Amino acid sequence: MLHLVLAVLLLAESSTNVDSSPLPGAETELMSENNAVVEGDVLLRRERNAVENIWPTLEIPYRISPELAGQTDDILASMAMLSKPTCVSFHEQTSETDYLLFNFSKGCGSYVGFIGGEQPVLIGPACSVGMIAHEVLHALGLYHEHTRADRRKYIAILPDNIIKGTEGNFDVENGRTFNLSYDLSSIMHYGRGVFSANGLPTILPKKSVKDMGQRVKLTNTDIKKVRLLYSCDVHE
Repeated sequence: MLHLVLAVLLLAESSTNVDSSPLPGAETELMSENNAVVEGDVLLRRERNAVENIWPTLEIPYRISPELAGQTDDILASMAMLSKPTCVSFHEQTSETDYLLFNFSKGCGSYVGFIGGEQPVLIGPACSVGMIAHEVLHALGLYHEHTRADRRKYIAILPDNIIKGTEGNFDVENGRTFNLSYDLSSIMHYGRGVFSANGLPTILPKKSVKDMGQRVKLTNTDIKKVRLLYSCDVHE
């Protein structure tokens, strides 16, 4: 399926009690007659289905909307965060027909994997460098860490605390794990209180961790996933 994943914005990025929360109104803004919302923060195109693919190139073109002039430095920093430890690089689009288009929106969002053509990455005023990197990782083909099929060994989902109608945010996806260990600190993991109806946790880790839900840096696991997904060891 062709997924458009809305970012979960952080209320705080401190190293302790890290939490994340959705930006109100972002889902409604992105809905249209061609899109359907599933899993709370995922849009599906009604007119077509596709399997998520990696980009056919390691050198990914991009354009930044003029409306995002004030956030250009953050967007560039997010791409640098991904390119420095991997073989994937980013350059301004010239004549390429397939490219990332950073567009202004209320919240952050991205399709999962390569879709071809002008591929939007949505950036809101509150999106930090780490949040934008999170979205670009979606565009490269990565799902949220907490949707892994083996998550029960590492986290507990508390459905009684989840806002009614948003339970789908915690559904399991069939993303590739590359046999890497589950990473509670991944930049792709939700925080404890995401979509909480009562201020209580919706996700509890089964071991002590201070930075679950952080949007500050890539972990070694995040980097390894990109490197494996794009066969960096072969290309370097």
